[in-house]
Amino acid sequence: MRVGLNGNIYMAPKGTAAPTDLDTAWAAAWLDLGYMSEDGVSLEFSTDVQDINAWQSLSPVRRVLTSVDMTLGFTAIELKTRTVTLYFPGATMTDVSGTVHKLDIPAAPGPQEFAFGLEWTDGSIKNRLILPRGEVTERGAITVGRSDAVGLEMTVSAYASSAPEIATWLSNDPAWSAA
Repeated sequence: MRVGLNGNIYMAPKGTAAPTDLDTAWAAAWLDLGYMSEDGVSLEFSTDVQDINAWQSLSPVRRVLTSVDMTLGFTAIELKTRTVTLYFPGATMTDVSGTVHKLDIPAAPGPQEFAFGLEWTDGSIKNRLILPRGEVTERGAITVGRSDAVGLEMTVSAYASSAPEIATWLSNDPAWSAA
C-alpha cells in the first residue's frame, strides 16, 4: 500500500523534454506550481466504448474503444504568477509599481497547452507522471474566506502527442515487478 506523502506539480512549455528517470532533476523550464491543498492530486483515467450489436444476439458481438481520457485535478493554494495565469488562460501579470501588480484577464482567451509533470514520494518510493501535452479544461470557484486558503481548483486534460502515449509513469516501486 502506498500513499502520496509529498509531491510537486510542474509545468513547462509544450515540447520541453521531461526527465526519463527518477534521479534526474527537473530542468529549469519546468516550473514548480508550489503548494497544493492537502487533498493532493486526483488522477482519473477513463475509456469509452461503442457496442456493436447484431440482430441475432441480445448481447454485443463486439466493443470498439472510441476514446481515452486522462485528467489531473488539484487545487493550487500558492497564488503566484504561474498559478494565477494558468487558472486564467491568456492572462498577463505586470508590475504597476514595486508593490502593486496587475492581472489582465482576457475576455476571449485562446487555448493554452503545456507539458505537465507530477512527482510524489512515499519514503524511498518515487513516482513521476509526465503529460507531454495538457491544458486546464475545468476550473472550480475561487472562494475567499476567513478559515481556508484561497485556492485555484483546476483540472488538466491530457492530450495525445505525436507518440502513441498520452502519458508516461515512472516508478521505483518494487511491487511493480511482482507478479
